[in-house]
Amino acid sequence: MNEKIILDEHLLKLTIHRLAQQLIEQHGNFENTAIIGIQPRGVYFADRIVQELQSLNGSDAITYGKLDISFYRDDVRHDGSIRSYESVIPFSCEGKKVVLLDDVLYTGRTIRSAMDAILSYGRPAKVELMVLIDRKFSRDLPIQADYIGQAIDSVVSQKVKVKWKANDQQDGVWVYSNK
Repeated sequence: MNEKIILDEHLLKLTIHRLAQQLIEQHGNFENTAIIGIQPRGVYFADRIVQELQSLNGSDAITYGKLDISFYRDDVRHDGSIRSYESVIPFSCEGKKVVLLDDVLYTGRTIRSAMDAILSYGRPAKVELMVLIDRKFSRDLPIQADYIGQAIDSVVSQKVKVKWKANDQQDGVWVYSNK
């Protein structure tokens, strides 16, 4: 199995900083904005973005939640091995600008499920999507990210793995292939 590093620890840190700056440009003081990480892997990304936003803004006043989409997935009836996680959204999304965060945008099915799930917490005024990696040639659904860390060309047989120190003891993004 071949592996290729896409973002090393340094480049990942720069990418998170850039994405946080883009959010600040669009949302200012985050008064009516909520950041929501999609369980499980999007939460690691969202944690880092929120930390960076707090560092740049010098404030802890960012509305942040974690969303479980397990039972909103379109394959939940077909796959008995789906693991559920805890949603932690101690606020209403009614009328808020919601920024959903996930680590990799692949087929678009996770994001579709997240958009369905978020309605359980109110009807947002607007929903935006931030992803660390956009696998741009593999959509099943017409989903596009508003904020992209890095877009990559990859084929279906390749696997993209995002590693976070909080879970994997290292930061970085790799592409694995069987060639």
